[in-house]
Amino acid sequence: MIARLRTCWKPPPAGRAHPGIDITVVVSFNRSGDILGHPKITYESEQATDNDRVLYRIAVMEALQRCTPMPFTEGMAGAVAGRLFRVQFQNRKRPPVEKRAWLIPKIL
Repeated sequence: MIARLRTCWKPPPAGRAHPGIDITVVVSFNRSGDILGHPKITYESEQATDNDRVLYRIAVMEALQRCTPMPFTEGMAGAVAGRLFRVQFQNRKRPPVEKRAWLIPKIL
C-alpha cells in the first residue's frame, strides 16, 4: 500500500523548490479505500524553506488524491481500516549506476 502511494508521488519541479527535501505524512483509510480524517504532516526536512514546505505539502496532498480510493481487497480492507500509516516521500536524485564491461561476468 505504501509502495502504491509512492508511485503517485510527483515532487515539485526543481526550479520551484529545492530538491533533496523529505516529507512524512500520517494517513489512515476506511474500508472502501478513502482517506479517513485529515492527513497530518509529521516531518519536513530541516533545510526546507517556507516556500519548499508549501510546495511539498501540496505535492503530498496531490499524491494522496491521485491514489485514492485505494483498491483494497476485502481482507486487506478489514486489516487496514482505521489504522495509521506513516508514509515518507523523498525527493532525492540517486547517482547513476556505472556499468563497466569488465565487471560483468562472462559465461563461456
